[in-house]
Amino acid sequence: MSESNFIDYVKIYCRSGKGGSGSAHMHRAKYVPKGGPDGGNGGRGGHVILRGNHNYWTLLHLRYERHIYAEHGANGSKNKATGKQGADAYIEVPCGTVVYNAETGEYICDIKEHNQEFILLHGGRGGLGNFNFATSTNQAPRYAQAGEPMMEMSVILELKLLADVGLVGFPNAGKSTLVSSLSSAKPKIANYPFTTLEPSLGIVQYHDSKSFVIADIPGIIEGASEGKGLGLRFLRHIERNSLLLFMIPCDTDSIKREYDILLNELSTFNKELLDKGRILAVTKCDLIDEDLMAMLTPDLPQGVKTVFISSVTGYGLDKLKDILWNEMNSESNKLSTIITQNTLVHKSKEINQLPRAYSEEESLDIEWVDDIEELE
Repeated sequence: MSESNFIDYVKIYCRSGKGGSGSAHMHRAKYVPKGGPDGGNGGRGGHVILRGNHNYWTLLHLRYERHIYAEHGANGSKNKATGKQGADAYIEVPCGTVVYNAETGEYICDIKEHNQEFILLHGGRGGLGNFNFATSTNQAPRYAQAGEPMMEMSVILELKLLADVGLVGFPNAGKSTLVSSLSSAKPKIANYPFTTLEPSLGIVQYHDSKSFVIADIPGIIEGASEGKGLGLRFLRHIERNSLLLFMIPCDTDSIKREYDILLNELSTFNKELLDKGRILAVTKCDLIDEDLMAMLTPDLPQGVKTVFISSVTGYGLDKLKDILWNEMNSESNKLSTIITQNTLVHKSKEINQLPRAYSEEESLDIEWVDDIEELE
């Protein structure tokens, strides 16, 4: 399988700079027999700083940069000269990046805006030179303060896509076809499960030059929240979506049963996903007529808006866009509200689950074969 350029997870080791030591220098000059202490302070060590950058859309640029080092502060010198401050190390990340401690799984921060900065590791403070310790009773101190040590930590960076509408459905539910019909995006489309191996975004044009972003998430199967199929790897991208569009084919055995399975997987992964707005789209309606659509109505879940669509013929797509736009711009379902009011709560990771969810040496093809057999 060819390597993808969409990298939404990376683990890196970071180290800040240590502070420079203060100088214990004594002033020496002609005709100045008792110049006294003039040792300068040490320079501060460099910080490790995370900074949001909207020019990046994946973590690919960090995949092979696994060690980030800030510069050490320089030592103080004579004539009360302060040592040079260590250069800060900046880690540019795409907006929507969440940071966790790789050793404990503890949540650290969330970079959501362009140019937003967060000091991940503070550089060590520089030590004081001996001139700071001179007193009336100790006029010639011959000692200085050492600089503070550096800090180090391994962190996990996770990217959660920023989109208005997230597509939720089983493999081959027609999600990629819908994205290609509504936008200029060209996701891979084929008649077999797990065609979509990575999330993709499409911009949907609406009336009066308005638009919204739709995210195609890889297919979910029963047990995805426990690691089956593509497992936990892409479920997190749904957390930032303002609205969830459930997609179920019209030729399935039970629309309500599949809807309940999908809803249960989202609830098991993160119960807060149930608070998001939900729309149900019954897909592939070019295979049936209006009489059969009426027969499917009793099998529809209650309490959720439903629309019958066909991405191939365009049936119901205009109605779907109207429903998505109206629901998305309701007061309770604005993505801007989620971002500005910090309503998205990040949970710390269970550290014993990280190797299972993100092991770089895992072979996803082996798991897919088993899951495809289960689907068949």
